[in-house]
Amino acid sequence: MRFSFLCMGLTAMIAGTTATAHERAVEFPDTADGSVVLAADLHTHSVFSDGEVWPSIRVKEAHLDGLQVLAVTEHLEHQPHKADMPHPDRNRSYEVAEEVRASSEFDLMVINGAEVTHDQPYGHINAIFLDDANALLVEEPKQAMEAAKAQGAFVFLNHPNWLPHMPDGIARLSSYHKELIAEGLLQGVEVANGTLDGHSEHALQIALDNNLTVLGTSDIHGLVDWTHDAGTGGHRPMTLVLAKDASQAAFKQALFDGRTVAWSYDDLLGREENVKAVVDACLSLEAQPAQRNYTVISATIVNTCPVNFTLLNQSEETFQNTGDVLMVKRNAETPITVRTKTGEGQMALSFDVLNAQIGFRKALSTTLEAAIPAE
Repeated sequence: MRFSFLCMGLTAMIAGTTATAHERAVEFPDTADGSVVLAADLHTHSVFSDGEVWPSIRVKEAHLDGLQVLAVTEHLEHQPHKADMPHPDRNRSYEVAEEVRASSEFDLMVINGAEVTHDQPYGHINAIFLDDANALLVEEPKQAMEAAKAQGAFVFLNHPNWLPHMPDGIARLSSYHKELIAEGLLQGVEVANGTLDGHSEHALQIALDNNLTVLGTSDIHGLVDWTHDAGTGGHRPMTLVLAKDASQAAFKQALFDGRTVAWSYDDLLGREENVKAVVDACLSLEAQPAQRNYTVISATIVNTCPVNFTLLNQSEETFQNTGDVLMVKRNAETPITVRTKTGEGQMALSFDVLNAQIGFRKALSTTLEAAIPAE
C-alpha cells in the first residue's frame, strides 16, 4: 500500500513538473504580415567567465523557457574562474552548449558570441554569430569590433545605464560609441538587462535616434529560476525578433533590420511599427449582439500572449463595468461592457497601451475593432 501511494506521489510530481514546464514556455502568435516572433536571449554567462553554472544548464533553461535562440556570450577579458578553469579557447563554452543541444535534440538555435569587456568610454559590447571568439581577444577594443565585423557578426552595446559606468542611471553614448556607429561597427543596444533588473527609456531613445536595434537580455549569471522566478510566473528579459521564418539566416537578417521588441516583466519596448505588430497580434476584440433595445454592448478583449497589458481607454465610448484603465491578463479574456451610440455596426475602441513603450516616456496607441453581430 505504501508503495502504491509512493508511486502515485511520484507520478503527480512528474505530471506537475511537466505542466509547469509547459506553462512557462513563452509563445507569441505570428504578426499580421506573417512574421514569426522568435524569443531570444542574446547575453548569457556560465562558469567559463563569471557565471555560476555549466553551459548545459543554460541550454536546458532556454528549452524550458521556450526560447528559439540562445547566444553564448562569455566575457573575453574578465575571467574570475581562471585559477580553477583555465581555458585558452574562448569558443569552448559555445561548443559545450551546442553539444548538449544537439544530443538533447532541443528545438533551439545556439549561437556563438562573446562580450568584449572594458571600462568607459568603451564599456561592455557583445558580438554574436562569431566563427571564432578568440579573434576578438585583443588589446584595442576597436580592433575587436573590426574582427567581429570581418566575421559577419551582429554587435551591440550592453547595459549603457549600468550604475558602475553611469552613476545617475542615465544611458549615454560616448564619442567612442558614436565612432563605432558611424563606421558600421555597432548595430544594437540593450534597453533592458536582467542584471540591472529593469529597463532604460534613455537607451530606447538612443536606439531610435541612432537607428540601432532594440534588445532585451537576461545577462544571466546565476539560475534563471532563482533570478527571474521562471516557472512560477516570471520570465527572463528577452528580445522578440520578428523574422521572415524560423531559420538562422532570417533571424540574423531581422536583427540587422531592427525588427525587434525588448520584453522585460510586462514592458514591451521598441520601434513603434514593431511594438504595434506584436501588440496587435496579441489583442483582439469580440462583441456580442445587442440585447432588447439596449445600446450597451457586452464585449471581450482576448489576449493570446504571455504579457499582462495595461490599457487606457481613449475612445469616445466609456464602459459600464469598469473605468478607463483596463488590466488585461496574459493568455486570458477580459469582459467589458461598452456604451455605444447605436448598439449596431462596427465597434472601434482606441487605447494607449501603457506598458508598450515606443519612445522616451511615450506609450503605443492602438485600436481594437469588432463587428457587432445582429441578433
